[in-house]
Amino acid sequence: MALAAPRSIPVELTGIGVVAALGVTGYLLFPDDLAFLTRLISLTLLVLSLDLVTGYCGVATLGQAALFGISAYVVGNACIAGITNPLILLVIGLVAGAFTGLVSGALITRFRGLPQLVLSIAFGQLVAALCNKLSVWTGGSDGLSGISPAPVLGLFSFDMYSRTAYIFSIVVLAVVLALLLRFVRSPFGLLSRGIRDDDLRARALGVSVYPRLVVMYGVSGAVAGIGGALMAITTGVVGLDSVGFERSAEALVMLVLGGAGHLWGALVGAVIFQIFEHIVSATNPFHWMTLVGLLLVLIVVFAPRGLVHGMGVVWTRLRTRGGQS
Repeated sequence: MALAAPRSIPVELTGIGVVAALGVTGYLLFPDDLAFLTRLISLTLLVLSLDLVTGYCGVATLGQAALFGISAYVVGNACIAGITNPLILLVIGLVAGAFTGLVSGALITRFRGLPQLVLSIAFGQLVAALCNKLSVWTGGSDGLSGISPAPVLGLFSFDMYSRTAYIFSIVVLAVVLALLLRFVRSPFGLLSRGIRDDDLRARALGVSVYPRLVVMYGVSGAVAGIGGALMAITTGVVGLDSVGFERSAEALVMLVLGGAGHLWGALVGAVIFQIFEHIVSATNPFHWMTLVGLLLVLIVVFAPRGLVHGMGVVWTRLRTRGGQS
């Protein structure tokens, strides 16, 4: 009787395991700074959402923070209005982000190249200006405060040490990553890659490119919305920086650092960049941006396709040399 081949671990379970391992490692390394790790997770969701449109569809955008920030403001206002269940607030953020993504995507994805990039910047700047002006709902330059969500499942209150917020954020990230790993391997995700590689060929095969790009923008907005909702829930404050151009540019830098077109790259880039920035800024508050810039230059020069691809190339070479010896 032939022995059955060992079954490989589903990629979704791998994603959950990796996030859990990172969560435990983060707690051991930064036990007194869980608020920082919670913010890191929120921004990691923003980078994952950016990867869906930029890495998988080739859409050039510098306005992704608008989807993130609008959802955070919507969730903050919903919480202040009396909807305090954290799970319901996450759903509200998801819906707000998806709607904003569909609206902005319907405009941005009609163009390609430089006009597309300019439109995304204009959309982000318009949202930022409106958030500054509509102080009744956003708090203006002072930010929206007073967001006090109820305990998770009615049992686990958000404490001042951010323990509940951290565990809640880890669970949300694990679930979202597992779903996205399945989504990008679906026929829709594979078709999106084909559109990115050669949209002209996709059209020649009868593919409706524009509607699919808009739908992907909506999915991206939903992921960014969850990140924005998570930030509002765990920090209790939403500021103008959540919709600013700097937040969008920072997310793009993290994506390039890890490797676009690969969810693992988005995850690795977001985690490494934010931890490096956190440590360096605390160690050298006057010149930390210089060190961060130097790190980015070195990675782009020696691993132009991102850290994940670079590590894969190194691993392949080591295995090849090991097999030849």
